[in-house]
Amino acid sequence: MATAAHKRIVLKFGSGILATPRGTNLDRRQFARLAKEVAVLVSCGHEVIIVSSGAVAAGLGALGLKDRPEELASRQACAAVGQGRLMSTYTDHFAKHEITVAQLLLTHRDMDSRTSYANIRNTVARLLANRVVPIVNENDTVAVEELKFGDNDSLSAAVAILANANLLILLTSVDGLLDAKGRTIPRVDDLDSVTKFVRQEKGRLSVGGMSTKLQAVRAAVSAGIPTVVASGRKAGQIIHAASGKPAGTYFPPPVPLNAQ
Repeated sequence: MATAAHKRIVLKFGSGILATPRGTNLDRRQFARLAKEVAVLVSCGHEVIIVSSGAVAAGLGALGLKDRPEELASRQACAAVGQGRLMSTYTDHFAKHEITVAQLLLTHRDMDSRTSYANIRNTVARLLANRVVPIVNENDTVAVEELKFGDNDSLSAAVAILANANLLILLTSVDGLLDAKGRTIPRVDDLDSVTKFVRQEKGRLSVGGMSTKLQAVRAAVSAGIPTVVASGRKAGQIIHAASGKPAGTYFPPPVPLNAQ
């Protein structure tokens, strides 16, 4: 399992763990618990970056909508309204732990430009050095389909690689990767061996399902970053994963041939 030596940790929070069951408001009790667990990591000396969904979900209620819009302009309008509410909620809950948060809105173009990439990396490093928790989201209000990451699972892997993270934790609404009998697979060393267990269903507010998470896992572990997929609705999973205790499904980086 991951060890307690991890210092720089990227957490991905999906809409399914941040929104209320109906999906039209943010779940403040969830934010309170997640902020408290992140505060524990920060107090232990870890540097934490959060990749957060939830802007569209936060905008739905404000605009009186019951379901995620299919039309791009309507989704962007929800994101524009909801992003401020999302950051306000993070700010309020982290302030209770005397932790400052910062907003970073990115597009695929930002990560694809050598200059922008370096600037983002330098900004993240400076924020972490000042004990600030960056909250990263895709800039849904301006990103068009051909320039989008498509889901925050992919974005979280890209951010973990950019930040030279020691651990990526993808928090979702299930306990991890499940086998054919619905049991959590505790560890996966060969991603190709578990593709048969991937189910295509996803939450009503989600962009991606387990398939996109495994794509993110593959990108992260290929870059040498161990990754955990765990339940964001179950207390203690963040701290367990960061300290090397069992939590969801653990994906270690492949062992180099010359080390075998």
